[in-house]
Amino acid sequence: MRIGYACIALGLPETEMKSCTLKYANEGRLLSLIGHNLNSLDKMIDYNTQQGIKLFRISSDLIPFGSSLAKNLPWQDIYAEILSSIGCKIKKSGMRVSMHPGQYTVLNSPDESVAERAIEDLDYHAKVLDCLGLGPEHKIILHLGGVYGNKELATKRFVSRYRGLSSNIKSRLVLENDDKLFNIDDVLETACIDGIPVVFDNLHNSVNPAEKYYMDVEWIKKCSQTWTKEDGPQKLHYSQQHPDKRRGAHSDFIAIGEFLEFYQQLPGTDIDIMLEVKDKNLSALKCMYCLSNMGISKLET
Repeated sequence: MRIGYACIALGLPETEMKSCTLKYANEGRLLSLIGHNLNSLDKMIDYNTQQGIKLFRISSDLIPFGSSLAKNLPWQDIYAEILSSIGCKIKKSGMRVSMHPGQYTVLNSPDESVAERAIEDLDYHAKVLDCLGLGPEHKIILHLGGVYGNKELATKRFVSRYRGLSSNIKSRLVLENDDKLFNIDDVLETACIDGIPVVFDNLHNSVNPAEKYYMDVEWIKKCSQTWTKEDGPQKLHYSQQHPDKRRGAHSDFIAIGEFLEFYQQLPGTDIDIMLEVKDKNLSALKCMYCLSNMGISKLET
């Protein structure tokens, strides 16, 4: 089992992802920012390796304007050496990475131009993982998209557009239930049409549950059936509700008692758990230590 965090290593100097406004996004500025961001990623991969963290989500901001202005820049050639080095470190450490396009990457939009931009964005994310030399077990997580007044038609649009994607994108793509529109049952039903792996998100499921009631462990078992050997171990997202914010807002930290209750109900240990939490790597380390013989006191050393 791998436990990890998303995008930012708190407390680690010189690892911020930088971008710029469209006004200043010329070729020289973009290439400079890309170089900075790759150095930041390199430092985070080193940190993760040193700490024994083997699951990590790479920020979609790694290549600013990656699916638009920077799409035709030769960044993969200019930075081939560091990309290869980072990829080798990831593979050598046994780390698994992923990427998660943002809310504007909507493959099932009725607006063809929006869907075309979504495909370009998915292509960008796949290109990053390809340039790192990583296999299809390193995934791109996506939501089904919008409903647009007719969930059945929206689902059909997704399936149609998915079938038109390149094989490279399809080999990496996984679907996740969301907290507003497509519940875990919707996602499983859609994913099974074309054999797409499904990531179960526990907090999204509590906010937007399926009409069929199952405990989390049962949904996790159903999702496990969508993962093949080529996809790597099943992956899930775990988070806890922030006590003072809207339903579905992530907590500042992982309460370890609640996490251990969730962990103990899992059907096996061959599952990767991505924590979605405000304190990022700190909660990842806390959960890792509490599942080891070191205990939580290890955080104080």
